[in-house]
Amino acid sequence: MAFGVFVGLSTLDVVYQVDEFPAANSKIVARSQEIYAGGPATNAAITFSHLGGSATMAAAVGCHPVSSIVREQLRVYGVELIDLSPELYEPPAISSVAVDKTGQRNVISVNATRVASLSTSVNLALLDQASIVLVDGHSMDACCAWAHAAKARGVPVVFDGGSWKPGTDQLLESVAIAVCSSDFHPPGCTRKEDTFRFLRASGVESIAITRGPEPIRFMTSSRKGSVPVPHVRPVDTMGAGDIFHGAFCYFLSVGQDFQSALAEASRIASWSCCFPGTREWMGTMPPSSNLSL
Repeated sequence: MAFGVFVGLSTLDVVYQVDEFPAANSKIVARSQEIYAGGPATNAAITFSHLGGSATMAAAVGCHPVSSIVREQLRVYGVELIDLSPELYEPPAISSVAVDKTGQRNVISVNATRVASLSTSVNLALLDQASIVLVDGHSMDACCAWAHAAKARGVPVVFDGGSWKPGTDQLLESVAIAVCSSDFHPPGCTRKEDTFRFLRASGVESIAITRGPEPIRFMTSSRKGSVPVPHVRPVDTMGAGDIFHGAFCYFLSVGQDFQSALAEASRIASWSCCFPGTREWMGTMPPSSNLSL
């Protein structure tokens, strides 16, 4: 069985479906409101578990009453939690997300900036069972500790590169695979080619850059190319990148090669955009053929 460890950010996402984004100094009435446990590593772990893997999440959740919502959602979706800050009595990071009629979204969040201290201890016995480890770069000290220990045990480390953060250079020393968004810009890098070169020089073996609906560009030690993204009419793009990372880790863990895992992850993430929120897509699986919805 695929066994993944996911290290990074856990949030509480309050999601509003709106007809249009509010203008400055205005009020609008949302069409709906939902609450989800969110964050890059969290959504990836839930996706990995949903697809059939065994997932453990290492994140700072704490003991505030609101944190119980995060804990309960992880339990419902079969994700084990290692709380990196179990005595933290502050609300978890709460993201306010507005999604308009085209599926585009605006997000306001404090991410992991409010957690001053967290555990960097690593469960080595857990890593000995793991087939893959994903780090999202939030809670950077913990990400570095888990990634370093995983690399030492020969467990592939996947980096979810949403943006460059302080400490990313140290984290990359333990990363085998980087799957980054087009917003990920290492120092001095303004083009995709610069990013590929930077990551290869940092020791990353396989690299992919996602570009929304545009083909995914990738590079490995032996080849480079692109993977097409299925065309859909998006209802909600929220969390699609996180879902992509979780699906990619799952398909890589069950034996698919790098390019095939990218293609399968793209199929799942595109399908998720056909539904509101980050969980509704789980009620059905996408068709095996290329989507055109």
